[in-house]
Amino acid sequence: MKKENDPIKIKSISDMNLILGLPKPKHPLITVFRFENAPKYIGSMIIGLYCIAIKKGVGKFKYGQRYYDYDSGIMSFFSPNQVLTHEAGETDTIDCGIALNFHPDFLSGYPLAKTITKYGFFTYELNEALHLSEDEEKVIEHILQNIEREYKSNIDQFSQDVIIAQIELLLQYSNRFYNRQFITRKPANDDILIRLEHLLTDYFTNEDLSVLGVPTVQFVAQQLHVSSNYLSDMLRSITGQTTQQHIHNKLIDKAKELLSTTNLSVSEIAYQLGFDYPSSLTKLFKKKTDISPLEFRQSFN
Repeated sequence: MKKENDPIKIKSISDMNLILGLPKPKHPLITVFRFENAPKYIGSMIIGLYCIAIKKGVGKFKYGQRYYDYDSGIMSFFSPNQVLTHEAGETDTIDCGIALNFHPDFLSGYPLAKTITKYGFFTYELNEALHLSEDEEKVIEHILQNIEREYKSNIDQFSQDVIIAQIELLLQYSNRFYNRQFITRKPANDDILIRLEHLLTDYFTNEDLSVLGVPTVQFVAQQLHVSSNYLSDMLRSITGQTTQQHIHNKLIDKAKELLSTTNLSVSEIAYQLGFDYPSSLTKLFKKKTDISPLEFRQSFN
């Protein structure tokens, strides 16, 4: 039985347009609409669709306890079945922009159905949105306008091919612009990198490490207050390595320290570092250093 505050589940494009008070969609699996033509929905929704939007507003946008400039274009991306919430009084903006929503089935039979999962920004948090420069905004708007134009024209046997090609181009440009954002926000990202190093150093000196186990990417991201995909993509852009690789590097450094300064066996070290099986440490150590833990220890003798 649905409770009063439960999110509304949107499973189709028709559901989406109905909830937002928009006209019936021209295609059962995809829709394009302008924010200025859509009433602002108050409440929570679980949307079983891919959502890509570029939005502008007059004023500032509030997310949590922070406000974000909202005068230049901001892009947001959501994968199916994420919860979107808009509370009354959450913003004092007048929204304008374009939203593209499509059902996963729209991609069925196309390579994009698989490759779309490589774009980590579909699971970024709202405060990790893409802030576009003026030139970038023009590029994105042009692509979305092409999709909108195709969507509004008569559907024929080429329509889906054309729209999907435009979506692929849109995602490629978005990926490029996100990488630019990682560079231009270097001071903030350097702060995250420093906090990551401190977090991992403290974690691997914890006496309860054998109980805690090897830290996960999700745990590290949560401690740094960013989404796991954003953290990995940001680190890859700055250092060339993902969060998982940073964890493994710190883990191997700790293993080297124990191998060179204690008489603990490889098995004891593995358990102390949170591994369930000694072979897991040996495999990772050899992958990272090209030698086994025992060979590393013997090099000091």
